[in-house]
Amino acid sequence: MDSTEIDNQAKSDLQTAFAGMLAELEKAREAIDDPALKPPPATARNLAEGYRYLSGYLFAASERAFAEDVDFPYFRRAIQTINKSTWDNADNLYLSAPIDGSASYRIRCKAQDTAHWRGGTQSKPSAPWYLIFTAITHYTGDTGSLAELTPATTNNGGSIDSSQLQLEADGSFEIILAPEKPAGFNGNFICTRTEHEGVEQQCNYIICRELFADWENEQAIDMNIVRLDKIGQPQPAITPEKVIANFDSLGKVVNAQMRFWNDFFATILDGYGDSPLKTPVAFPGPNKLNNPAPPTAQVGAAQATNVYSGGMYLLEEDEALIIEQTIPVKPDYTGFNLNNIWGESFDYTNYQSSLNNLQAQADSDGKVRYVIAHKDPGVNNWLDTTGHNTGMLSQRWAYTDLPEQLPTLVVTKVPFDQVLQHLPTDTVSVSAEQRLNEIRIRQEHTQRRFRQY
Repeated sequence: MDSTEIDNQAKSDLQTAFAGMLAELEKAREAIDDPALKPPPATARNLAEGYRYLSGYLFAASERAFAEDVDFPYFRRAIQTINKSTWDNADNLYLSAPIDGSASYRIRCKAQDTAHWRGGTQSKPSAPWYLIFTAITHYTGDTGSLAELTPATTNNGGSIDSSQLQLEADGSFEIILAPEKPAGFNGNFICTRTEHEGVEQQCNYIICRELFADWENEQAIDMNIVRLDKIGQPQPAITPEKVIANFDSLGKVVNAQMRFWNDFFATILDGYGDSPLKTPVAFPGPNKLNNPAPPTAQVGAAQATNVYSGGMYLLEEDEALIIEQTIPVKPDYTGFNLNNIWGESFDYTNYQSSLNNLQAQADSDGKVRYVIAHKDPGVNNWLDTTGHNTGMLSQRWAYTDLPEQLPTLVVTKVPFDQVLQHLPTDTVSVSAEQRLNEIRIRQEHTQRRFRQY
């Protein structure tokens, strides 16, 4: 029973904890404009986006601190339009739930038509183009130190994607999460324990990525998660001690994440070209892309089935970049989008700053060519810089089974008024009216994907 007595000690302790959180948030704010913390150049737009970026981390960390409970988990939107980060994919709905890797959980889902998951014809409405669940050891960046980017710390556990799921005829399915598969169980299963060099690691989160390709007709999946030994039990009431711990976590997570991803861009990706550490994922310089490769611990808890390529563009008003792709083995999914240096995807709701395998058009020779430019060249595969003269080029291909031959890329900078001369004569063109309709579809889809009701 709650005491009715005034508790001055709790009052003082909570005030102290709140003040400590505010002090930690002020440290996080330094990552916006302190050159020692390697932020983007302090232009007006970078600063404005930096404060938005900080506010987004505050939003996300508040929910993480006060709502993450491994006994009573739920799937939260790990990245939303108001807290983009980590060079997010414009096609993704990122969902996250905390778990105790030593316990057992059940996920129940209901999807719209899933025929395309088995090679059939996609109906309307339908499930997302691609779906993957992965158990991970921890959120990349929570320590604030790049030292966490080793297999001994950062690891994916079990994973299952839409090509592997056992489904009911109505699109429903269940997944069991546990450190070991239950005896005699033959259904959908994800292992919540992993191992590196003989050392066992426990997974602390289950991550779901819903990837949308047909933005007009694909619908998000209904999803529920429960810890099996806690069903029907009440969640304990909050206490001052818990709130104090939450304030501590909130402030530290925001500060750590802000500093970590600044350092990641500058050091691991070598985004400014002056990193002393030349990693395999380092960017090769402006207007170039590194070779496509599967994820490693050096990029954190990335999508297990993805092949990645990245780089930076740097374009004057009258310049454009043409990226020609040869893809020997058809992937389950392809996505290309632009991000700012903070790691936020550009405004894909109101601008065509992303394209996926259904939105982009291949040329008659089978190659896919993208045009990065500040102005609309009137071709289907244009990616809009939204006025940023520099930003990140972010490419993903998803393969359930990694092929021997990965995509190859050729990048060419050209004068904007010569773009069409560098493209095949049968390149698909787009009228101004068609472009408006494409933006309408984006605006309506984004509201559906991130609806709050």
